[in-house]
Amino acid sequence: MTPPAAPERALITLLSLAAFGSAVSMRVADAQLPALAAGFGVSLAAAAQVITLFAVAYGLLQLVMGPLGDRYGKWRVIAWATLASAATALACALAPDFDSLLLARLAAGATCAALIPLAMAWIGDAVPYERRQGVLARFLLGQILGMATGQWLGGVAADYDSWRAPFALLAVCFLGAGWALWRARAAALAFAPLAPRSGRPLREMGYVLRQPWARVVLAVVFTEGLLLFGLIAFLATHLHLKHGLSLSWSGGIVTLYAFGGLVFALFARVFVRRLGEQGLAAAGGAAMTGGLLAVALSPTPWTAPLACFVAGLGFYMLHNTLQTNATQMAPQARGAAVSLFASVFFIGQTVGVALTALLVQRLGSTPVLALGSLGLLALALLFARLRSGHRHAEG
Repeated sequence: MTPPAAPERALITLLSLAAFGSAVSMRVADAQLPALAAGFGVSLAAAAQVITLFAVAYGLLQLVMGPLGDRYGKWRVIAWATLASAATALACALAPDFDSLLLARLAAGATCAALIPLAMAWIGDAVPYERRQGVLARFLLGQILGMATGQWLGGVAADYDSWRAPFALLAVCFLGAGWALWRARAAALAFAPLAPRSGRPLREMGYVLRQPWARVVLAVVFTEGLLLFGLIAFLATHLHLKHGLSLSWSGGIVTLYAFGGLVFALFARVFVRRLGEQGLAAAGGAAMTGGLLAVALSPTPWTAPLACFVAGLGFYMLHNTLQTNATQMAPQARGAAVSLFASVFFIGQTVGVALTALLVQRLGSTPVLALGSLGLLALALLFARLRSGHRHAEG
């Protein structure tokens, strides 16, 4: 018997709320670096460690949280991690000195690592594949809104010299979400009964990597992170240097990228029904390339807002398709598979930013943006072709 749709929507909303908190935690310190540097009497580079340490812990703990979810139950681990995230956010808010804040941010990255990948894996367990892409897109709303809220909230707090307030609010958000997730664990079990595995990270990851289609998806998402996020990191700088826009205006224009993702999440069912997986991947690559080329080559900055919106829409069309495939590339170890997917994507971003920085320094931002966007188009078309071949092989 299929569980009713209304409880499913309520459970997805709870997962989306946890993802919202995770995304806020990831981005809330971005705009606060000058305030933290001044408040603790450290350099701006030292203050940036609050972002770096969170990111390091978040990336590394992916490899542990997935197998734990497979062993003890994904929903249960998500609930534990959400409650733990309330404690780590509160530790950030109450940090008496800079070293304490760094330790608290390291811990926050570790606790948040479980939330989004394991939520995606749970959706993979609970939702049939033919409906999964639309449900994942609806879940994605929490992450998209969280990233925008985190940057906005951090900026407001910095302006009012209240850097502790966002972390305190975040602790309340995590506490409420964790309590609701824990209470809903019986309902979650009805949708996705527990089928525990060994929970040994190396064994689970080895199983995933032995699956041929998993290796394809992981290679594509690594390359996607490497190409795209290296370019995104320098969009504001490109607009500032080429067109003379202030960094605040340039940064505001680039945030329209997230609104493209929001539109995709709201209308994902329409996109999926009209285009299918291969069509979404190919059209997403074309949209990303068109948007990024417009930013790189346009003689005027006023095309950039629409171009960033289109590029963001294209990214989520491709990435949501990859996410959907990640939930099915190793169903017997879905938690480990999705966590490995997230970790590889995160590593790709890190490598991409460093590599793009070197290329921009040598070649300038315009050719790097143009060539990188063409690389994304080639990647998207390749994945669409491979997905079509894999579907025929499954059939």
